[in-house]
Amino acid sequence: MSRFFRGGDDSSSESSSEEEELYSTSEEEEARDAEQEESSEEEEEESSSSSSDDEAGPAKKGLSRFLLDQASSESEESDEEGTTKVKSAKDKRHDELEATISLIQNGQKINDWGSIANEFDKLNRQVVKLQDGGKAPKSYIKCIAELEDFMNETLAKQKVTPKKMNATNARGLNAVKQRVKKNNKDYQSQIDAFRKDSDAFMESEDEVVPPPKPSTKLRVQETYVPEAADEDEEKGFARVDKRGKAMPFSPESILKHLRSIIESRGRKNTDRVEQIKIMEELSKVANTPYLRIRVLQALVSARFDLGAGAGNVMPLEHWKAAEKELSALLKILETEKDHVVIENAEEWDDDEKQPTLAPEEKYIRIPGSVVSYIERLDDELTRSLQAIDPHTSEYIERLTDEGSLYNIILQGLLYYETIRKDASLEVPQESLNRITQRRLDHVYFKPAQVIKILEENAWKQISAGVDSAITPRNKSDDASQLVNILCNYLFEHSEGIIRARAMLCQVYFLALHDEYYNARDMMLTSHLQESISNFDIATQILYNRTLVQVGLCAFRKGLVYDAQNTLQEICGSGRQKELLAQGVMIQRFNQVSPEQERLEKQRQLPFHMHINLELLECVYLTCSMLLEIPLLAQTGSSPDIKKRVISKTYRRMLEYHERQIFTGPPENTRDHVMQASKALAAGEWKKATHFIHSIKIWELMPSADEIKTMLAKQIQEEGLRTYLFTYAPFYDTLAISTLSAMFELDSRKVAAVVSKMISHEELAAALDQVTETVIFRKGVELSRLQSLALALSDKASSLIETNERTLEQRTQGSANAFSRKDGQRGGQRGGGQRGGRGGARTGGNAQRQAGGTQFTGGALGAAVRG
Repeated sequence: MSRFFRGGDDSSSESSSEEEELYSTSEEEEARDAEQEESSEEEEEESSSSSSDDEAGPAKKGLSRFLLDQASSESEESDEEGTTKVKSAKDKRHDELEATISLIQNGQKINDWGSIANEFDKLNRQVVKLQDGGKAPKSYIKCIAELEDFMNETLAKQKVTPKKMNATNARGLNAVKQRVKKNNKDYQSQIDAFRKDSDAFMESEDEVVPPPKPSTKLRVQETYVPEAADEDEEKGFARVDKRGKAMPFSPESILKHLRSIIESRGRKNTDRVEQIKIMEELSKVANTPYLRIRVLQALVSARFDLGAGAGNVMPLEHWKAAEKELSALLKILETEKDHVVIENAEEWDDDEKQPTLAPEEKYIRIPGSVVSYIERLDDELTRSLQAIDPHTSEYIERLTDEGSLYNIILQGLLYYETIRKDASLEVPQESLNRITQRRLDHVYFKPAQVIKILEENAWKQISAGVDSAITPRNKSDDASQLVNILCNYLFEHSEGIIRARAMLCQVYFLALHDEYYNARDMMLTSHLQESISNFDIATQILYNRTLVQVGLCAFRKGLVYDAQNTLQEICGSGRQKELLAQGVMIQRFNQVSPEQERLEKQRQLPFHMHINLELLECVYLTCSMLLEIPLLAQTGSSPDIKKRVISKTYRRMLEYHERQIFTGPPENTRDHVMQASKALAAGEWKKATHFIHSIKIWELMPSADEIKTMLAKQIQEEGLRTYLFTYAPFYDTLAISTLSAMFELDSRKVAAVVSKMISHEELAAALDQVTETVIFRKGVELSRLQSLALALSDKASSLIETNERTLEQRTQGSANAFSRKDGQRGGQRGGGQRGGRGGARTGGNAQRQAGGTQFTGGALGAAVRG
């Protein structure tokens, strides 16, 4: 029994006491033994210390007794070596290197290229600290040589294996491929020696190589440079770096300076303006085409960095300088045919010498993207125009830079056409499509006369012996032919967004130049209205602009119904500014974050690309007036006709205008249209024509006099239709000559309008061609009370249908339980079984007729229907 528990009887207490005595005696003995051992150890230590003191000599006195002698330090070191093993920093690094190599080998076994890529980066960072005299450890050389062989085997397998590796592995493999190719160049001699005889290489001893001289590479140039640098140099001053040392500019040092500048890009506290000044100095001493191209590339990129950021706009002087430097770059590429700037070229890493043309190669390939430079230059011009007030002369002056930009776009297109002819360069088709799209973006919204001048000025800058295969020089005079060629090229060689934008640009151009039927047919056959929501916002904005331009073109052609139907989607929403990217709408109840507001402002179009919103509203309201006023007259004279609304926006404006107690003379476009509508409804077509012609904005449209004549003719015809709808119940017969004199229309035209109304069953009449009169058929004449009763019946039936639909939605189909049959609700009441809610409908009212005619209106309604 445990000594920690006590029992209730004496025997248990006796046994427990005995156990306690045993434990206490054993504990005392153990404590006694431990004390003896400690005392013996202390005596041994004292004896050893006394013996060591005797051997060492006399005891030390004073400060010397606090110092250790050689013997004591050696004995302490031997004691420490016996317990722990101390490694040097170099040994620890070697162990880390070996661990990383083993991880890479494990990744090779399981074909995990993601981990291999990460460990390979770590391995390269570790080996920098272990390089001895410029040579890397042998284990590292073995690892990278075997990794390269394994990578080549994997790539060869991927070409013949139908099964693709997953995305993570593919990314890791591509990353390792690029890094191994670049990294192994530095150790090529050691790798070759390893592959020649791996055993001999691993067993050989490293040769002692004198350490290399410390690199004098200049990392960051943060210097103060006076504005008049040339004058200072003449006076004996020189440019200095951060450490106060003079910076010599020579052709041999250009690549070193460029590398240091490129490495410092994006870092904090980097003086970009100072870097640009340094590169300008480098461009003066560049004496070969390769150096000039490299310096110009870095210089243009550095200037673009000045405009980086959300609210920053590239300074005007730097934009102009970048435009000149980009033009100079294209000139060099045009004259030096053996130098090409392409995206898939390899980076040149040797800063001591320039690349030379090998015997079997035709080109010196320089990495870069000319089309990206051109796109960025175009975007910076757009951002600059967005930030300038469009009603100032500064905007006009800035807009003149578009001509020089268009010249660069044309030069870039010719350059890409030239290098694409050589299949060995592997220039992607996408680059040519992108620059062609940029050229199209600058011409599709301009009149033909402006495009002709733009093309002539651009081709003057091109040498006479150079011509374009896509847009030949002799075909650039005709604007419509130029746009057609560019769009057809993009149709054939592109897909997705670029193809859709090309199609929209061509439709916009056709509509702008009054080719309505071609534009309409192309818009309908493209089926973009079905998939435009899947495109980006910029393409959706272009679609809205094209739709509006097609509507305006239909209006200029006199096709009022087509114009109103096309403009309804944009103008009926009340968000024309936002949909056309011509302004930011202030939403009353919507909270817009600063990020959304910034993105919205970036999407805005420059002012010279805007469509006049006041003119757009005037066209839309005028078309709505010509369609709605006859419809209102027809509905008012025949209440049983189902009400139809063409434009809710116009109806709201008209109702608001009619509610006004006092109506003054019209002041703006909306007032003119509303008062013209009121006059047209009253049959005063001359007054309506006067109000419409008084709108001054018609002068902004081409051939304004023809448009006013067309509008007068449309108002006369719609006035005739309105008059017939309004006063038909009061006539038995009406002579065509009377209508012709009343509306100043030709008799044939009046007869044609009446015949059309009769054929469409809009007018209950017949046309007597012998007497040239209109004979009206008399129906049941309804009094005011009867008309109101019919209107009430329609509203009551629609209200009942609405209530039933709402009830079915809320009760999820169980509304049928409330149907009445033979005076019972929901089944037999009291006697039989109770019908369940939501069960099958066994009775109820008959099916309602379409149009809400359940409330028939009695005998009067039957008479009207008969």
